[in-house]
Amino acid sequence: MKPTQLNIQFLGTGTSTGIPMIGCSCEVCLSSNAKDLRLRTSVLVQSAETSLVIDTTPDFRYQMLRSKTTHLDAVLFTHQHKDHIAGLDDIRAFNFFSGKAMDIYADASTEDAIRRDFYYAFSDNKYPGTPELQMHPIADDPFYVGDIHIQPIKVMHHRMPVLGFRLGDFTYITDANYIEQSELDKIKGSKVLVLNALRKEKHLSHFTLEEAINIAQLTGVPEVYFTHISHQLGLHDAISAELPSHVQLAYDGLCVCL
Repeated sequence: MKPTQLNIQFLGTGTSTGIPMIGCSCEVCLSSNAKDLRLRTSVLVQSAETSLVIDTTPDFRYQMLRSKTTHLDAVLFTHQHKDHIAGLDDIRAFNFFSGKAMDIYADASTEDAIRRDFYYAFSDNKYPGTPELQMHPIADDPFYVGDIHIQPIKVMHHRMPVLGFRLGDFTYITDANYIEQSELDKIKGSKVLVLNALRKEKHLSHFTLEEAINIAQLTGVPEVYFTHISHQLGLHDAISAELPSHVQLAYDGLCVCL
């Protein structure tokens, strides 16, 4: 089967605080370079037939407006942390125009968190105007959203299991600091890999820049982008100059086609 052509737009590439970080006056947070301004991490993935986002960050509404997204078929969730689910309420705008519930895909623990945090969307007696959500559980098996084939990839975020996704030849992993070999094998053969690289210093639950480069080398993927970036990593242009030729820092608004 011929792989589905995909267009990917990076809606946000920053860690949970975003860049600039509230109250910070470091050179990154004060930078005039637009590539140093980072909303919370998310991507928009589009084929000829299907449009989906991975995670609804606290910046979701602005990300949809900035990217001029007027139609969305589904949301995939990586995990339950607030910087990845907090914007879910704004899905209701898509409900208003489509007249139907939004398909959302999550593993069991993330589904529990969504049902808890957005309890009013799952109430038997819903208040008018609340989000309309159709929950779909993610297990180990591949599945389709429209014409996009999706392979879940299990990674670890300290002690928390987190989902990455391989969508055709595009693999997206964020909030990870460990990937088992069996899961790494699922990445191999991708044309593009997105991986989190928080900062240079060791972190409890995220890959450092060096660790992310090492993982990228292990996969053999020819085109790699780093995301979920902290202001502690450094200026976009300075860090970019240090990277291997096939590795780049992603930035908000970057588009990749494959």
